[in-house]
Amino acid sequence: WDETHFGKMGSYYINRTFFFDVHPPLGKMLIGLAGYLSGYDGTFPFLKPGDRYEHHNYLGMRGVSLSRLLSSWHRDLKYLSSFLNLSDTVVHPFADTGCITLSQYILLDPILMFFLMGAVLSMVKCNSCADRPFSASWWFWLSLTGVNLAGAMGVKFVGLFVVLLVGLNTIYDLWDLLGNLSLSLVMFGKHLLARVLCLILLPLALYTAVFAVHFAVLNKSGPGDGFFSSAFQSQLIGNNLHNVSIPE
Repeated sequence: WDETHFGKMGSYYINRTFFFDVHPPLGKMLIGLAGYLSGYDGTFPFLKPGDRYEHHNYLGMRGVSLSRLLSSWHRDLKYLSSFLNLSDTVVHPFADTGCITLSQYILLDPILMFFLMGAVLSMVKCNSCADRPFSASWWFWLSLTGVNLAGAMGVKFVGLFVVLLVGLNTIYDLWDLLGNLSLSLVMFGKHLLARVLCLILLPLALYTAVFAVHFAVLNKSGPGDGFFSSAFQSQLIGNNLHNVSIPE
């Protein structure tokens, strides 16, 4: 059922047809982009679960999830398993099965998991650079944490939970720095500003940019028109109100 749902939305992006959905747009945009780059033309109707794809090239939309997860999940779980005291022989068979099962369909969840695990891994790697703050590696992992937070939130709102995790880790880190009497208040202020920049402003900017691309691409009338104002509908090609002068 979900493949029918999100595959159809991938087609909407390829056809630039406006639609409305409860989830943020990043995951569906990536599905649509993968379909476009792999030669899918956006013509499959996705009417009901189980319909045969026949000559339609659907593998790219399935593959975007598989390639992301397989390239990241092993590395992430191997690193994180050391904190759980689990051996690789215990963790990796379950990771293999989970990757293959979850990633063989057109779903948002594998893309979401990629950003969730990426955020956790980036946070842990940034913590490991605590003895050399403001170094190139420290900035890289801190910024990458912010990018992954934006990605998780941009796929599903459940990404808020990893935002909460990183937020609690940041509060603990800053509290520990504030209690360090050898650290000046000026240096503490730099630490605070760095985290505001990379973990608040950067994710907000990227999250907003995702919606900007979403509205720029979907410029044709579609099933989502009725959820928006008449003024917005007048900007959609093919809508009955297109280019109609509407009083403010």
